[in-house]
Amino acid sequence: MLPDHTLTTDNEAKPVVPLEGRATNGHGSFDSHNIPLLLLTVFAVIFVLDWARAVFIPLVFAVIISYALSPIVNWLERWHLPRVLGAGLVLVLIVGGVGTLVYSIKDETSSMIETLPQAAQTFRQTLKKEWGSSSKGAIESVQKAATQIERAASETGAGAPVIQRGVARVQIEEPKFSIRDYLWNGTRGLISFMGLAVLVFFLAYFLMVSGNVFRRKLVKLSGPTLSKKRITVQMLNQISTQVQRYLLVQFLTSALVGVAIWLAFLSIGYENAAVWGVAAAILNTIPYLGPVIFAATTSIVGFIQFESLSMALVVAGISLAINTLEGYLLTPWLTGQACRMNAVVIFFGVLFWGWLWGVWGLLLGMPILMAIKSICDHVDEFRPVAEFMSN
Repeated sequence: MLPDHTLTTDNEAKPVVPLEGRATNGHGSFDSHNIPLLLLTVFAVIFVLDWARAVFIPLVFAVIISYALSPIVNWLERWHLPRVLGAGLVLVLIVGGVGTLVYSIKDETSSMIETLPQAAQTFRQTLKKEWGSSSKGAIESVQKAATQIERAASETGAGAPVIQRGVARVQIEEPKFSIRDYLWNGTRGLISFMGLAVLVFFLAYFLMVSGNVFRRKLVKLSGPTLSKKRITVQMLNQISTQVQRYLLVQFLTSALVGVAIWLAFLSIGYENAAVWGVAAAILNTIPYLGPVIFAATTSIVGFIQFESLSMALVVAGISLAINTLEGYLLTPWLTGQACRMNAVVIFFGVLFWGWLWGVWGLLLGMPILMAIKSICDHVDEFRPVAEFMSN
């Protein structure tokens, strides 16, 4: 019987390639023979994430919230407040603060929503006024040419009887606005959002109450050797540190952007400046896409309000200037080199998660990318992926 560590071929002993080493070529890169299997695995994971989005979206939200608030709960526990009470107190305070903010701007929000139909009509009339004059001349030229052609044809067939043909008139009527359908769709969306919020609330609460239970379980399941356990601990610590730092920086910078937009819009007489400040803070959490969407939206609304293209450009310039200063100066200084990733990877990563999970994917894309990079940093087979994602 041959030993376990050798195989004989032509009377020559050769070492057996370990099973766990066949996935790579010894330098951390993938073996080409395993690429089809890897692609099938990736496609299967994407399918499961899309199919079970109703489960994964609140779960990821809850995990991120628990990462962000666990240091506060741990601090309260050191002051002899049980985790059951500390986690509930922190969540109640946050929900109360968000509710207070929403209540404080409800009047401006209602006023802005009521003016949306009139604003849309004004925008259409302005576009028709600006562009209608240029297209009117072309239409008149075409009509004049058609009249001349018809006259020439009638003169050519002067002896033939003229057959009068009826012309069917088509009138397109837009469906009438139904307040019942509007309220039903809005109520259904609100109920869905509230259900998601309640689910995330309880999941985050239970995760914070459990403390390090799941962390210890993951370390225990990582493998029997001490090296694998140490790698798992380092990976979890890096994920926790980077996500917490990212969320803290994102909260501070989004708050500063919201306040700056609010004050800048107030200075130029922009209506509902407080509502747009909150919108700027929320959209600032979406890398690259959020500021662009905000600048485009505010410029259109500014064009409707001021009826001036120059003022629309001023509004867009203010939005882009504030977000540029925050994105290229303040955020890199606060996050540090460890949390930075390639801009192209971030852009396409956020697009991918937005395509997969919609608006929620746009909000969750960046923390998920950071967790993926942390995992790739500590797994030898995925080191090329981590290098590709690095700045």
